[in-house]
Amino acid sequence: MRKFIHLTLLIGVIAACSLQALAINPSDTLRILAIGNSFSEDAVEQYLYELAEAAGKPIVIGNMYIGGAPLSLHWENARGDKAAYRYRKIDAHGKITIPGEVSIRTALLDEPWDYVSLQQASPLSGQFDTYIQPINALHHYIDSVTSGTVKYIWHQTWAYAPTSTHEGFAAYQKDQQTMYRAIAEASSKAKDLIPFDLLVPSGTAIQNARTSFLGDDLTRDGYHLDLHIGRFIAACAWFESLFGQQAPVASYRPEQVSVAQAEVAREAAHAAVVQPFAVTAMADTVVLK
Repeated sequence: MRKFIHLTLLIGVIAACSLQALAINPSDTLRILAIGNSFSEDAVEQYLYELAEAAGKPIVIGNMYIGGAPLSLHWENARGDKAAYRYRKIDAHGKITIPGEVSIRTALLDEPWDYVSLQQASPLSGQFDTYIQPINALHHYIDSVTSGTVKYIWHQTWAYAPTSTHEGFAAYQKDQQTMYRAIAEASSKAKDLIPFDLLVPSGTAIQNARTSFLGDDLTRDGYHLDLHIGRFIAACAWFESLFGQQAPVASYRPEQVSVAQAEVAREAAHAAVVQPFAVTAMADTVVLK
């Protein structure tokens, strides 16, 4: 009798483990690889997985990181098959892996990615001429490695804080509005270079939120996003762009983000998805609670 009970319990444990493994259907999982820098790290490595989990949306997130890397460097690394990237991946169960340095080719072949995201380095993000050659070259390269199976995302990054001391700010007269308008214009033209399937308007979402009680900074050092609300706004923009529904901030928000701040994040991201190349003022639509 005791053996029968033990066997029954063992079968139950095996069955439970099997059900857990089957809970995430690989065919339902969205897989995104960002080829970027610290701005893609700010946008996709924190909070996007948690928002997707809260909404019941299985997701795998990869980020190819070199600090400050422009598109031209990504193309140079791809062409030379250089293992130059810190590759961080969050799997469908939320497990984070960070292999050693890898090449773009290695990362492209690591998963059956649905989307590959490209972005320009922040100082060049408002200079459309810097997009042209490397975007086209990367598009041909990525298609050759993946047999043309992936779709493309253009990640629109954000303007600097008004008091930023970043040397690249000088190209925009050290003016946040000038930089934002240049980024918006350049990103609106990106679709003319290759067939981008999605635009993720993180830059406009951040600029929208800057019109609210949150203030016009939202960075931690003048250009990288604030670790909590800044990154959460970008994650909300990514979530809605990918899944076509507003971020579930009532179900998930970082501990350091208040209910009122989370509501700004959701509304700023939604307005950016609706109108990605112009600012929507939040001051009259979101009330501090």
